[in-house]
Amino acid sequence: MYTIQFNFEQAGLQPVTLENIPAGHSLLEVALMNDIELHHNCGGVCACSTCHLYVQKGEQHLEELSDKEEDFIDRAVRPRLNSRLGCQCLLLDGDGVVEVTLPDQTQFLGE
Repeated sequence: MYTIQFNFEQAGLQPVTLENIPAGHSLLEVALMNDIELHHNCGGVCACSTCHLYVQKGEQHLEELSDKEEDFIDRAVRPRLNSRLGCQCLLLDGDGVVEVTLPDQTQFLGE
């Protein structure tokens, strides 16, 4: 079971820590199941970059970055070295702590 901490760049949002999250779920699924807004225009099938997030800690607990995911990250707004797509961050078997930061999604609504 995992502990997942969601941090937010958007002003006014406090970090959310979720405990006892089972392996096999993507970070996008975990966010949505816990009422954490994370855009996902393509429905979570790695066909856009709207579920872009930054993995701060625990990358070793996530499925590896694929070439397809890397191509879409290149299209994300302000990608960083620790950028991932939430739909592709599948929690591997095991347990640990994963910490991510969600970009401020409000600033991209007009783009």
